[in-house]
Amino acid sequence: MDRPQISVVIPLFNEEENVRALLDELFSELAKLGRTYEVICVDDGSRDQTFAVLVSVAAARPELRVIRFRLNFGQTAAMSAGIEAARGDVIVPMDGDLQNDPADIGSLLAQLDAGSDVVSGWRKNRMDKEFGRKLPSRIANRIISSISGVRLHDYGCSLKAYRRDVLHDVKLYGEMHRFIPIYASWQGAKVSEQVVNHRARRAGVSKYGLSRTFKVVLDLMVVKFLASYSTKPIYVFGGFGLLSLGGALAAFLWALYYKLAGLKDFVQTPLPLVTVMFTLVGALSLLMGLLAELVIRTYYESQDKRPYLIAEELNRPAPPALPRKAV
Repeated sequence: MDRPQISVVIPLFNEEENVRALLDELFSELAKLGRTYEVICVDDGSRDQTFAVLVSVAAARPELRVIRFRLNFGQTAAMSAGIEAARGDVIVPMDGDLQNDPADIGSLLAQLDAGSDVVSGWRKNRMDKEFGRKLPSRIANRIISSISGVRLHDYGCSLKAYRRDVLHDVKLYGEMHRFIPIYASWQGAKVSEQVVNHRARRAGVSKYGLSRTFKVVLDLMVVKFLASYSTKPIYVFGGFGLLSLGGALAAFLWALYYKLAGLKDFVQTPLPLVTVMFTLVGALSLLMGLLAELVIRTYYESQDKRPYLIAEELNRPAPPALPRKAV
């Protein structure tokens, strides 16, 4: 099959009750777009009959590609595998629980055609519990937007549309699939948002729990670190180290004041112990910062990477011609 225009990527885990209905609806909507397409379903180690249903559908639908994991590696890993396998000019990830509406794909593509590089779905009327899912999500989205500088209402919505070149160098770990628009923005991509329909789950059980919230918070710390200090880690470790050494000096001077003023002896206050502790922490932080600088330089230089991105270059001279070998 020739390279398709659209690749739809769907991670699946124990969705045997939803997958056939989802694919039937999805194929129907994709046929209306008038573009070539492929659908990539990644079975993330399902323990029910999800893969058997996919095998049945794939036998009748050559547009359906199926990837099966040996174990459950998580939604981000499944999303990453689908994106790496995708061949389309536009990549559209979505959930496999029928809560995303395939009819919204057309509006996402229209916004891409209008000039966006990334279009993120916004579940404005989300059909989930207020305190269990919606309220924590709103708080998290505001924190992520303020820290990253990319203003989106709904980072957690899987239904998005990306131009292929935006995802070229994106590597996903942890729960970071929700942060792809941030990575894309760092690459100079134009990120926009589109209101999409959100439906209540019809069957099956939600795979999201409170533990995922803590994972997202930790991943957000990684994102912030990569955004601000990925090429200069000494600023983080060194700054903390200098702060600790400053605390050690303050504790020592305080203890010295007590001693000289005759108020307390060194053994009567924990300040000497605090001085030693802060000194050790400060020295180790500075050493870790230097080690991180060596790691960063090894990372860039060993792979011939550059800590910058060039949008375009005018009047670039042609490379010199190679000398001909004498015959």
